[in-house]
Amino acid sequence: MSSIRTVGFIGLGNMGVPMAANLAKAGYEVIAFDLDAGRAQGFALDHSARATDDLAELGKSADAVITMLPTGREVREVLLKTQNGALATHLKPGACVIDMSSADPVGTRALGQDLAARQIMLVDAPVSGGVPRARDGSLAIMIGGDPQAIATVKPLLSKMGQKLFEVGGLGCGHAMKALNNFLAATSFAASAEAVAVGRKFGLDPAVMIDVINVSTGRSFASENLIKQHVLSGAFGTGFTLGLLAKDAGIAADLANQIGMTAPVGQLIRDMWADARDAVGGDQDHTRAATHWQQRALRPTAE
Repeated sequence: MSSIRTVGFIGLGNMGVPMAANLAKAGYEVIAFDLDAGRAQGFALDHSARATDDLAELGKSADAVITMLPTGREVREVLLKTQNGALATHLKPGACVIDMSSADPVGTRALGQDLAARQIMLVDAPVSGGVPRARDGSLAIMIGGDPQAIATVKPLLSKMGQKLFEVGGLGCGHAMKALNNFLAATSFAASAEAVAVGRKFGLDPAVMIDVINVSTGRSFASENLIKQHVLSGAFGTGFTLGLLAKDAGIAADLANQIGMTAPVGQLIRDMWADARDAVGGDQDHTRAATHWQQRALRPTAE
Protein backbone atom coordinates (compact mmCIF):
# COMPACT_ATOMS: atom_id res chain seq x y z
CA MET A 1 0.00 0.00 0.00
CA SER A 2 1.28 3.48 -0.84
CA SER A 3 1.72 6.09 1.85
CA ILE A 4 -1.46 7.39 3.44
CA ARG A 5 -2.44 10.92 2.49
CA THR A 6 -6.26 10.94 2.59
CA VAL A 7 -8.04 9.64 5.69
CA GLY A 8 -11.73 9.00 6.07
CA PHE A 9 -12.74 9.55 9.69
CA ILE A 10 -16.07 8.05 10.76
CA GLY A 11 -17.50 9.05 14.15
CA LEU A 12 -17.12 12.62 15.38
CA GLY A 13 -18.01 12.28 19.05
CA ASN A 14 -16.18 13.68 22.07
CA MET A 15 -13.05 11.70 21.22
CA GLY A 16 -13.35 11.61 17.45
CA VAL A 17 -13.35 15.37 16.92
CA PRO A 18 -10.00 16.14 18.59
CA MET A 19 -8.40 13.01 17.13
CA ALA A 20 -9.45 13.91 13.60
CA ALA A 21 -8.42 17.52 14.22
CA ASN A 22 -4.89 16.40 15.03
CA LEU A 23 -4.71 14.52 11.74
CA ALA A 24 -5.83 17.60 9.83
CA LYS A 25 -3.30 19.70 11.73
CA ALA A 26 -0.57 17.23 10.77
CA GLY A 27 -1.32 17.76 7.08
CA TYR A 28 -3.53 14.78 6.25
CA GLU A 29 -6.55 15.38 4.04
CA VAL A 30 -9.40 14.37 6.34
CA ILE A 31 -12.82 13.40 5.02
CA ALA A 32 -15.26 13.59 7.93
CA PHE A 33 -18.39 11.48 8.26
CA ASP A 34 -20.94 11.33 11.06
CA LEU A 35 -24.58 10.30 11.26
CA ASP A 36 -25.12 13.92 12.30
CA ALA A 37 -24.21 15.52 8.97
CA GLY A 38 -24.16 18.96 10.56
CA ARG A 39 -21.45 17.84 12.94
CA ALA A 40 -19.31 16.67 10.03
CA GLN A 41 -19.87 19.95 8.21
CA GLY A 42 -18.96 21.93 11.31
CA PHE A 43 -15.78 19.92 11.77
CA ALA A 44 -14.81 20.51 8.14
CA LEU A 45 -15.27 24.27 8.49
CA ASP A 46 -13.30 24.41 11.72
CA HIS A 47 -10.37 22.30 10.54
CA SER A 48 -10.02 22.91 6.79
CA ALA A 49 -11.21 19.38 6.08
CA ARG A 50 -13.83 17.82 3.82
CA ALA A 51 -17.19 16.52 4.95
CA THR A 52 -19.44 13.99 3.29
CA ASP A 53 -22.69 12.21 4.01
CA ASP A 54 -21.91 9.60 1.35
CA LEU A 55 -19.87 6.58 2.44
CA ALA A 56 -19.29 5.62 -1.19
CA GLU A 57 -17.58 8.95 -1.84
CA LEU A 58 -15.50 8.54 1.32
CA GLY A 59 -14.46 5.01 0.36
CA LYS A 60 -13.43 5.93 -3.17
CA SER A 61 -11.31 8.85 -1.96
CA ALA A 62 -9.63 7.50 1.16
CA ASP A 63 -6.30 5.68 1.46
CA ALA A 64 -7.26 4.67 4.99
CA VAL A 65 -10.42 4.81 7.09
CA ILE A 66 -10.60 5.34 10.84
CA THR A 67 -13.71 4.28 12.72
CA MET A 68 -14.43 5.76 16.15
CA LEU A 69 -17.88 4.34 16.90
CA PRO A 70 -19.72 3.09 20.01
CA THR A 71 -19.30 -0.67 19.43
CA GLY A 72 -18.00 -3.19 16.95
CA ARG A 73 -21.55 -3.76 15.76
CA GLU A 74 -21.69 -0.25 14.28
CA VAL A 75 -18.26 -0.72 12.72
CA ARG A 76 -19.39 -3.92 10.97
CA GLU A 77 -22.60 -2.21 9.90
CA VAL A 78 -20.73 0.69 8.28
CA LEU A 79 -18.20 -1.52 6.54
CA LEU A 80 -20.34 -4.41 5.35
CA LYS A 81 -24.06 -3.84 5.80
CA THR A 82 -24.92 -0.20 5.11
CA GLN A 83 -27.81 0.29 2.74
CA ASN A 84 -26.96 1.77 -0.67
CA GLY A 85 -23.52 0.17 -0.64
CA ALA A 86 -21.34 -0.92 2.23
CA LEU A 87 -18.17 1.11 2.66
CA ALA A 88 -15.91 -1.90 2.03
CA THR A 89 -17.26 -2.25 -1.51
CA HIS A 90 -15.89 1.20 -2.36
CA LEU A 91 -12.45 0.99 -0.75
CA LYS A 92 -9.42 0.46 -2.96
CA PRO A 93 -7.70 -2.94 -2.80
CA GLY A 94 -4.89 -2.59 -0.26
CA ALA A 95 -6.67 0.12 1.71
CA CYS A 96 -6.55 -0.09 5.50
CA VAL A 97 -9.31 0.27 8.06
CA ILE A 98 -8.23 1.31 11.55
CA ASP A 99 -10.88 0.59 14.15
CA MET A 100 -10.18 2.84 17.15
CA SER A 101 -13.49 2.02 18.83
CA SER A 102 -13.83 -0.28 21.85
CA ALA A 103 -15.06 -3.53 20.35
CA ASP A 104 -15.39 -7.26 20.96
CA PRO A 105 -11.98 -8.81 20.11
CA VAL A 106 -13.51 -12.01 18.73
CA GLY A 107 -15.79 -9.97 16.49
CA THR A 108 -12.79 -7.95 15.34
CA ARG A 109 -11.03 -11.09 14.14
CA ALA A 110 -14.15 -12.18 12.23
CA LEU A 111 -14.41 -8.73 10.63
CA GLY A 112 -10.76 -8.89 9.66
CA GLN A 113 -11.36 -12.14 7.78
CA ASP A 114 -14.32 -10.63 5.95
CA LEU A 115 -12.29 -7.59 4.90
CA ALA A 116 -9.24 -9.63 3.92
CA ALA A 117 -11.44 -11.42 1.38
CA ARG A 118 -11.84 -7.99 -0.24
CA GLN A 119 -8.08 -7.22 -0.03
CA ILE A 120 -8.64 -4.69 2.74
CA MET A 121 -6.44 -4.67 5.83
CA LEU A 122 -7.85 -4.18 9.33
CA VAL A 123 -5.96 -2.88 12.35
CA ASP A 124 -7.55 -2.46 15.77
CA ALA A 125 -6.15 0.51 17.65
CA PRO A 126 -8.31 1.55 20.62
CA VAL A 127 -7.14 4.38 22.82
CA SER A 128 -6.81 5.38 26.45
CA GLY A 129 -6.43 8.85 27.92
CA GLY A 130 -9.79 10.56 27.54
CA VAL A 131 -10.69 13.82 25.87
CA PRO A 132 -7.81 15.93 27.30
CA ARG A 133 -5.18 13.61 25.83
CA ALA A 134 -7.14 13.29 22.61
CA ARG A 135 -6.90 17.07 22.29
CA ASP A 136 -3.15 17.27 22.81
CA GLY A 137 -2.36 14.14 20.80
CA SER A 138 -0.90 12.22 23.72
CA LEU A 139 -3.21 9.20 23.80
CA ALA A 140 -2.00 5.70 24.57
CA ILE A 141 -2.88 3.50 21.59
CA MET A 142 -3.04 -0.30 21.75
CA ILE A 143 -2.44 -1.74 18.29
CA GLY A 144 -3.35 -5.20 17.03
CA GLY A 145 -2.91 -6.56 13.55
CA ASP A 146 -0.57 -7.85 10.88
CA PRO A 147 2.94 -6.36 11.33
CA GLN A 148 2.97 -4.97 7.78
CA ALA A 149 -0.39 -3.29 8.27
CA ILE A 150 0.73 -1.87 11.61
CA ALA A 151 3.89 -0.45 10.04
CA THR A 152 1.75 1.24 7.40
CA VAL A 153 -0.54 2.99 9.87
CA LYS A 154 1.86 3.85 12.71
CA PRO A 155 2.88 7.24 11.23
CA LEU A 156 -0.81 8.14 11.14
CA LEU A 157 -1.44 6.91 14.68
CA SER A 158 1.57 8.86 15.97
CA LYS A 159 -0.29 12.10 15.21
CA MET A 160 -2.98 11.11 17.72
CA GLY A 161 -0.96 9.34 20.40
CA GLN A 162 2.46 9.45 22.04
CA LYS A 163 2.53 5.92 23.44
CA LEU A 164 1.97 3.33 20.74
CA PHE A 165 1.93 -0.27 21.92
CA GLU A 166 2.02 -3.16 19.46
CA VAL A 167 0.21 -5.75 21.55
CA GLY A 168 -0.22 -8.66 19.13
CA GLY A 169 -2.31 -9.95 16.28
CA LEU A 170 -5.68 -8.69 15.13
CA GLY A 171 -8.10 -8.26 18.05
CA CYS A 172 -5.35 -7.92 20.65
CA GLY A 173 -5.73 -4.14 20.76
CA HIS A 174 -9.40 -4.46 21.59
CA ALA A 175 -8.67 -7.18 24.15
CA MET A 176 -6.04 -4.99 25.82
CA LYS A 177 -8.40 -2.01 25.95
CA ALA A 178 -11.24 -4.05 27.46
CA LEU A 179 -8.99 -5.60 30.10
CA ASN A 180 -7.50 -2.22 31.01
CA ASN A 181 -10.96 -0.75 31.42
CA PHE A 182 -12.05 -3.79 33.43
CA LEU A 183 -9.23 -2.93 35.88
CA ALA A 184 -10.31 0.73 35.90
CA ALA A 185 -13.92 -0.30 36.54
CA THR A 186 -12.83 -2.61 39.34
CA SER A 187 -10.66 -0.06 41.13
CA PHE A 188 -13.37 2.59 40.93
CA ALA A 189 -16.02 0.23 42.28
CA ALA A 190 -13.74 -0.88 45.12
CA SER A 191 -12.74 2.71 45.97
CA ALA A 192 -16.34 3.90 45.97
CA GLU A 193 -17.38 1.01 48.22
CA ALA A 194 -14.51 1.61 50.66
CA VAL A 195 -15.48 5.28 50.95
CA ALA A 196 -19.15 4.41 51.46
CA VAL A 197 -18.34 1.94 54.25
CA GLY A 198 -15.92 4.38 55.87
CA ARG A 199 -18.44 7.20 55.75
CA LYS A 200 -21.09 5.01 57.37
CA PHE A 201 -18.68 4.11 60.17
CA GLY A 202 -17.74 7.73 60.79
CA LEU A 203 -14.63 8.36 58.70
CA ASP A 204 -14.26 11.57 56.71
CA PRO A 205 -14.26 10.50 53.04
CA ALA A 206 -11.84 13.26 52.02
CA VAL A 207 -9.37 12.24 54.71
CA MET A 208 -9.80 8.62 53.67
CA ILE A 209 -8.72 9.49 50.14
CA ASP A 210 -5.71 11.42 51.44
CA VAL A 211 -4.62 8.36 53.41
CA ILE A 212 -5.29 5.94 50.54
CA ASN A 213 -3.31 8.06 48.11
CA VAL A 214 -0.12 7.70 50.17
CA SER A 215 -0.79 4.05 50.95
CA THR A 216 -1.01 0.73 49.14
CA GLY A 217 -4.69 1.15 48.20
CA ARG A 218 -4.07 4.08 45.86
CA SER A 219 -5.23 3.84 42.24
CA PHE A 220 -6.19 6.05 39.32
CA ALA A 221 -9.68 6.17 40.80
CA SER A 222 -8.53 7.32 44.24
CA GLU A 223 -6.07 9.84 42.83
CA ASN A 224 -8.21 11.34 40.08
CA LEU A 225 -11.89 10.50 40.51
CA ILE A 226 -13.24 10.12 44.03
CA LYS A 227 -12.50 13.59 45.42
CA GLN A 228 -12.63 15.40 42.11
CA HIS A 229 -15.88 13.98 40.80
CA VAL A 230 -17.74 11.94 43.44
CA LEU A 231 -17.21 13.87 46.68
CA SER A 232 -17.36 17.21 44.85
CA GLY A 233 -20.54 16.25 43.01
CA ALA A 234 -18.98 17.32 39.70
CA PHE A 235 -19.45 13.97 37.92
CA GLY A 236 -17.72 15.44 34.89
CA THR A 237 -15.03 13.11 33.57
CA GLY A 238 -16.60 13.02 30.11
CA PHE A 239 -16.62 9.21 30.02
CA THR A 240 -20.09 7.75 30.15
CA LEU A 241 -21.40 5.01 32.38
CA GLY A 242 -22.69 3.11 29.38
CA LEU A 243 -19.27 2.97 27.74
CA LEU A 244 -17.51 1.67 30.84
CA ALA A 245 -20.27 -0.89 31.42
CA LYS A 246 -19.80 -2.00 27.81
CA ASP A 247 -16.04 -2.43 28.22
CA ALA A 248 -16.44 -4.36 31.47
CA GLY A 249 -18.89 -6.61 29.66
CA ILE A 250 -16.47 -7.16 26.76
CA ALA A 251 -13.75 -8.22 29.20
CA ALA A 252 -16.03 -10.67 31.01
CA ASP A 253 -17.35 -12.07 27.74
CA LEU A 254 -13.82 -12.50 26.38
CA ALA A 255 -12.92 -14.77 29.28
CA ASN A 256 -16.01 -16.85 28.61
CA GLN A 257 -15.30 -17.02 24.86
CA ILE A 258 -11.83 -18.46 25.42
CA GLY A 259 -13.04 -20.97 28.03
CA MET A 260 -11.87 -19.26 31.22
CA THR A 261 -13.73 -18.62 34.47
CA ALA A 262 -13.40 -15.01 35.60
CA PRO A 263 -15.53 -14.46 38.73
CA VAL A 264 -14.25 -10.94 39.39
CA GLY A 265 -14.94 -10.00 35.80
CA GLN A 266 -18.49 -11.31 36.05
CA LEU A 267 -19.12 -9.42 39.30
CA ILE A 268 -17.79 -6.13 37.90
CA ARG A 269 -19.75 -6.58 34.67
CA ASP A 270 -22.95 -7.05 36.64
CA MET A 271 -22.26 -4.12 38.99
CA TRP A 272 -21.71 -1.71 36.13
CA ALA A 273 -24.66 -3.03 34.16
CA ASP A 274 -26.87 -2.52 37.21
CA ALA A 275 -25.63 1.06 37.63
CA ARG A 276 -26.09 1.78 33.93
CA ASP A 277 -29.68 0.54 34.02
CA ALA A 278 -30.47 2.51 37.18
CA VAL A 279 -28.68 5.79 36.43
CA GLY A 280 -28.62 5.91 32.64
CA GLY A 281 -25.91 5.00 30.19
CA ASP A 282 -25.45 8.60 29.05
CA GLN A 283 -24.54 9.77 32.57
CA ASP A 284 -20.95 10.23 33.70
CA HIS A 285 -19.54 6.91 34.86
CA THR A 286 -18.62 8.32 38.28
CA ARG A 287 -22.34 8.62 39.11
CA ALA A 288 -22.31 4.86 39.60
CA ALA A 289 -20.82 5.50 43.06
CA THR A 290 -23.98 7.30 44.18
CA HIS A 291 -26.18 4.46 42.94
CA TRP A 292 -24.10 1.81 44.72
CA GLN A 293 -24.12 3.78 47.97
CA GLN A 294 -27.89 4.26 47.87
CA ARG A 295 -28.39 0.58 47.13
CA ALA A 296 -26.09 -0.44 50.00
CA LEU A 297 -28.02 1.76 52.45
CA ARG A 298 -31.42 0.28 51.62
CA PRO A 299 -32.86 -1.79 54.46
CA THR A 300 -32.29 -5.48 53.94
CA ALA A 301 -35.53 -7.38 53.40
CA GLU A 302 -36.39 -9.62 56.33
